[in-house]
Amino acid sequence: MIPAATPFDPVTGEMDVVALRDNVRKWLEHPVRGFVIGGSTGEAVLLDEDERCAQWKAVRELVPSDQLVVAGTGYESLRTTIRVSKKAADLGCDALLVQPPAFYKGAMSDEIVRDHFVALADASEIPVIVYQVPLRFSTLNFDTGLVAELSKHQNIVGIKDSRGKLDLVGELVTQCHDDFQVLVGSGAALYAALEIGAVGGILGVANLAPGESAAIHSRFVDGDHEGAGALQERVSPVHNGIIGGMGVPGVKYALDVLGYKGGRPRPPLRPLGDEGQATVRQLLSEADLL
Repeated sequence: MIPAATPFDPVTGEMDVVALRDNVRKWLEHPVRGFVIGGSTGEAVLLDEDERCAQWKAVRELVPSDQLVVAGTGYESLRTTIRVSKKAADLGCDALLVQPPAFYKGAMSDEIVRDHFVALADASEIPVIVYQVPLRFSTLNFDTGLVAELSKHQNIVGIKDSRGKLDLVGELVTQCHDDFQVLVGSGAALYAALEIGAVGGILGVANLAPGESAAIHSRFVDGDHEGAGALQERVSPVHNGIIGGMGVPGVKYALDVLGYKGGRPRPPLRPLGDEGQATVRQLLSEADLL
């Protein structure tokens, strides 16, 4: 799945739903499983509630019913998370991607985090995917035992693990419930994660290489491990250099270079400088994406 970037109007700074829909139409030309709308790559923490809802409505209207729209609904307050998650369900989203509350990090014991997700899953009309946010962000590091406990809940169906550590992916695969789906967030780790039992990925790099990212998965499933590995070798430097190395500003500039609608990030994030732009172009060229 693609965690979609959020375009903003270059003059007003308002969210540009038309540009988002244009991007989604282009992404739909590739065999992706669906979209996460309201994730880290989408600058979700910089969007207000109405903007998130407008995104979900616009994308759900565009995406065929056999492809997924997953709503990012994690807020610090359980009350707000439940309320916004209900709106996502009412707008036709298929599942929720929910990051943990992390502002009061010292108070977030495993018991409190467990109760937070269980309460949300009990209240939600649609399934919940737990989001292990990259550790370079302000977040919590989930203990594998906690995730294994959550995996027993019938409405908590998976995790997006963006730590990029294959040993931890392996722990999740072996210790969680059989029906629980482990998805990775690192576009450099998809092939290796599939080998140890992950089912797929929600990849920031898929904004830039949707066809290649999807083909890593499809070739692996079809038994073409050599072909999947070769594609992974092309995609990994793009993930490491742009998504991991530059974050949102890098993704948005790369989208512009590739003919999508990227634009400027929302302040306080700043666009890339000249040196970063040159690096993005070089990485895209070396990966045969230009």
